[in-house]
Amino acid sequence: MKALILIIVTSALINNVVLNQFLGICSFLGVSSKIKASAGLGGAVIFVITIASAVASLLYDFVLAPLGMAFMRTIVFILVIAALVQIVEMFLKKKSPALHKALGIYLPLITTNCAVLGVALTNVQNGFNFIESVFSGLGTGIGYTIAIVLLAGIRSRIKEEDLPAPLRGAPIVLIAAALMSIAFMGFADLAF
Repeated sequence: MKALILIIVTSALINNVVLNQFLGICSFLGVSSKIKASAGLGGAVIFVITIASAVASLLYDFVLAPLGMAFMRTIVFILVIAALVQIVEMFLKKKSPALHKALGIYLPLITTNCAVLGVALTNVQNGFNFIESVFSGLGTGIGYTIAIVLLAGIRSRIKEEDLPAPLRGAPIVLIAAALMSIAFMGFADLAF
């Protein structure tokens, strides 16, 4: 159990997919203007990354590797991710139309979010079994959610400040994201 908790903590904080690996930046910057939308996207990403990690692990271990088709993993993983995102989009459209509208184009972009594919591929490269892959996906999704909600909170405070014209908009958001990345580097000392 300690090893699984370590995988979650490492995935969420030490190797944060956005702030350390710099994957998934498009939706991270695009949706982080409102906390509610950021939390909603974070929840969708947690679901998609966790399930994609589980399904990718099963497909790799029981289909691709035994058949000598490991070279097909990227294409297969992309198809799995696309199917999962479609399921999430249909669910949100039916159960939470306001959140579906708030997420806009960024929800379908989870399909092409390199963070989701990156986690599935990293799990295979690290030799994680099914359970470890699920916990790695869960930790990564939690880390993404932490990062995007924190940035949304920072952006909501930045809107209230009187900034010099050259810093308004994207420049100050990128500076805030860079400072968050530096702050998350401090978690590297948590490595057990």
